[in-house]
Amino acid sequence: MGHAPTTPTRKLTDAEARLAEIFATQQSAGAPQLAKLRTAAFDAFSRTGLPNRRDEAWKYTDLRALLRDVKPLATPPEDSAKQSAQNAAVLAGVATRRIVFVGGYFVPGLSDLGDLETGLSVMSLSGALAKGDAATTAQIGKVGKVDDPAFALNTAFMGEGVVIRVGAGACIDRPIQLVFVAGAQPATYFLRSLVIVEKGARATLIESFEGETTQEYHVNAATEVVLESGASLERLKISREGAAAMHVSTFVASLAADAQLSDFGFNLGGGVLRNQSFIALNEPGAHAALRGANILKDKEHADATLFLDHAAERSESKALFKSVLDNSSQAVFQGKILVRPGAQKTDARMMARTLLLSEGAQAYCKPELEIFADDVQCAHGSTVGALDENLIFYLMARGICQAEAQSLLTEAFVGEVIDAVEKRSVREALTALVSERLRLRQ
Repeated sequence: MGHAPTTPTRKLTDAEARLAEIFATQQSAGAPQLAKLRTAAFDAFSRTGLPNRRDEAWKYTDLRALLRDVKPLATPPEDSAKQSAQNAAVLAGVATRRIVFVGGYFVPGLSDLGDLETGLSVMSLSGALAKGDAATTAQIGKVGKVDDPAFALNTAFMGEGVVIRVGAGACIDRPIQLVFVAGAQPATYFLRSLVIVEKGARATLIESFEGETTQEYHVNAATEVVLESGASLERLKISREGAAAMHVSTFVASLAADAQLSDFGFNLGGGVLRNQSFIALNEPGAHAALRGANILKDKEHADATLFLDHAAERSESKALFKSVLDNSSQAVFQGKILVRPGAQKTDARMMARTLLLSEGAQAYCKPELEIFADDVQCAHGSTVGALDENLIFYLMARGICQAEAQSLLTEAFVGEVIDAVEKRSVREALTALVSERLRLRQ
C-alpha cells in the first residue's frame, strides 16, 4: 500500500485539492525506486501548498492566486501533434542534436539519437528508470538542497525528460537541444532532466519550449546538473509560448573544483514565466556566469529568481539580466548571493537592467547579498529606464525612421547578453529571434 500524503491543517485551494487527488492515484505509478522520493516531495509540498505573496521568494509571482485550476496530466500525443512538432521553429536553422518531446512525451521518431559522440550518453528519463539505471536514481532529486514548493511538486509528479551523461574528458561540440512542444489539448506537463558532466568534459545544452498562441497549458520543468572537477557546460533555455501558458522552471546545479557553468535564460513570450535557479559553487575555483533576457508585451509576466551559494574559496559568479517591457507586461528579478564562512577570495557580481517601452510596463528588482567572509569582492545593482531620446534623434537625423531606430537600440540593449553565447550560429539565431519579436510589436 502507498503512503498517504500529509494532510495539511489549512484549507486547500481548489488547485491544491486537485493536485492531492491526482497524486493519490499516481503515486504507485512509475519507477518503484522513486516512490519514497516522490512521497516525501509531495509531503513537503503539502505542508506549504502553492507559493503565494507571503513567501518572500514568490512575492511577485503569487502562484496560489494565478493557478485557479489544474489541467489534466498530459496523455500520449496524437500523430497530428507529432507531425506539427516537426516544424518547431526555435533554432531550426542551427545544427543541433534534437531530442524532441511532444505534449510531455518523448518522441524517438523525431529525435536524433544516432551516432552519438564518444563519451556521450543520452536516454529518456522513463527509459533510464525502466532500465533501473543506478546513476540516475542515485542523483535525481539529490543534486542540491532545494526547499521550494514548485520543485517539490515537480519531484512528486516528474514523468518524462532526459538523462545526459558526458564522460570524463569528452568534448561534445554539437549542441544537444531538448525540444519541448506543447500538445494539442489543455494539459499539465511535469518534465525532469538530469545532466552529468564528468571530470574535464565539455558540452552545450539547449532547452527550448514552445506552444500555440491560444493554447492553455501548464509546464512545471526542472533540470538538475552535476559538473565534476574541471567540467564545463553552456546551457541555454528559450521559452516562446502562448499568452495563456503558465511555465515554472527550476534549474539546480552543483559545481565541483574549477567547474565552469554558463547559463542563459531567454524569454520571448508566455502568460506567466518563472525561471528559478539554485547554483551551488561547492569547491575552489568554481565559476558560474548567469544571464537572462526578457522581451515581453501585452500582460506577459516573467520572473527570474536566483540563489548563488558560494561555499568554497576562489569561486566566482557573474549575473546579468535584461528585460524589454512593452504594454502592461511585468518583469521580476530576484537574486541572492550567499558567501559562506571560509569562502574567501569570492568574487560575485549581480546586475539587472530594464528597458521600459511603455508607461504601463512594470519592473521589480530585488538583489541581495549575505556575506560571512571578509576577503571578498561582491556587488549588486539594478537600473530601470526608457530609450534615450537623444540616441533616437541621432539615428532619425541620419534617415532612419523612428520605429526602426527604437528597434536598433533595443536590439543593442539585449545584444550584450547574447554576445556572450559561445557558438556563432546560436548567437545569430538568437539575434534573429529578437528582431522578429520586435517587429511583431510594431
